Amino acid sequence: MLDQPHGADILDAVSRLLRDTLMPRLPPDTVFQARVAANALDVVAREIRFGEIVEREARERLKALLGCDGPLPELERELSLRIRNGELDMQSPGLAEHLWQTTLAKMKIDQPNYASYRRELQARADQQQTQTKE
Repeated sequence: MLDQPHGADILDAVSRLLRDTLMPRLPPDTVFQARVAANALDVVAREIRFGEIVEREARERLKALLGCDGPLPELERELSLRIRNGELDMQSPGLAEHLWQTTLAKMKIDQPNYASYRRELQARADQQQTQTKE
C-alpha cells in the first residue's frame, strides 16, 4: 500500500492549482489550454478511482451474458461478434442493461457532470427507493 496522498489525490490537487491559482493569472490565450489540462487530470484521477471497479463489473456482466470467461477485451470482442452475427440483439436478456451500465460507467469517468448522466442516476436512485418501499 502506498503512503498518502494517493495518485488520484495528487492529480486533484494539481487540477485545483491550475483552475484556482494559475488560470486566473494566465493570459486569455492560454486559459483554454490550462482548462484542457485540468480536465485531463480530472479524467485520469477518476479512472484511477473507478476504473478497476468499472472493468470488473463489465467483465462480470459479460461473463453472465456470454456464458464464457476471459479478459475484458476478449469478452467485448466476443459480444461484438455475436451482435454482428445476429446471435444477440436488444431482445436478448441482459444485453440492453449491459450496454446501458457500460455507458453510465464510461460517463462516470469521462463526463460525471453531464446533465443527462445526472438525471439518469437520479432516476435510478428514485426507482430503487420506490422498489425498497414496496
